[in-house]
Amino acid sequence: MRSVSRETASARRIEFEVPTWPGNDAGAHLDVRLTAPDGYQASRSYSIASSGDSRRVVLAVDEVPGGEVSPFLVHELQPGDQVEIHGPLGAYFVWTPGDERPVQLIAGGSGVVPLYAMAELHDREQDSTPFRLLYSVRTPDDRFFASELEQIAARGRLEASYVYTRAVPAGWHSAPGRVTRDALAAATWPVDRRPRIYVCGPTPFVETVADWLTELGHEPRAIRTERFGGG
Repeated sequence: MRSVSRETASARRIEFEVPTWPGNDAGAHLDVRLTAPDGYQASRSYSIASSGDSRRVVLAVDEVPGGEVSPFLVHELQPGDQVEIHGPLGAYFVWTPGDERPVQLIAGGSGVVPLYAMAELHDREQDSTPFRLLYSVRTPDDRFFASELEQIAARGRLEASYVYTRAVPAGWHSAPGRVTRDALAAATWPVDRRPRIYVCGPTPFVETVADWLTELGHEPRAIRTERFGGG
């Protein structure tokens, strides 16, 4: 493991240098397996925040209280430590440059990680595909990749909208609250633009958003979802 840094109060950004890493598409994930001194093993899947041919692999892991893997990654893992990684995995929930259809990213909490990888690739490649992000998160301080997303948006490479569920920035235009069907419709590409849609977050969030998108008239086959649970 190469480096660690604080992402949010409950999450850590972890950078690995993997000599045998074959590269990965934006949106892919991997498995991390830990082995205890007594031989007990625990494995969890994590979305990858980086993409491309580099041997550099970046994760952003949010602690799940009582979890078997995430507390160790967030609190115990140190530069120079080694963990077992299997991947990259997943060919369905990925984005590659060159698609003319607009892209809509919709994230709940740490579900923004694979979507950030897509936005970062889009920016790095100077791809012409229109990109939008709707990000639902508890507070401004809980945003993952906050400065990076702001910089991408400032360069005109991303239209970003935020919904804060517990606390809002000073002077924010609305009170804290969850994403609603109307807010979703207002912040995302209209049906006639035929966007490709990527939704990632906790299972209830993903299922609700996917149902609303279908009700609004988006093609079910254009909606790709990724859910996460315990850690």
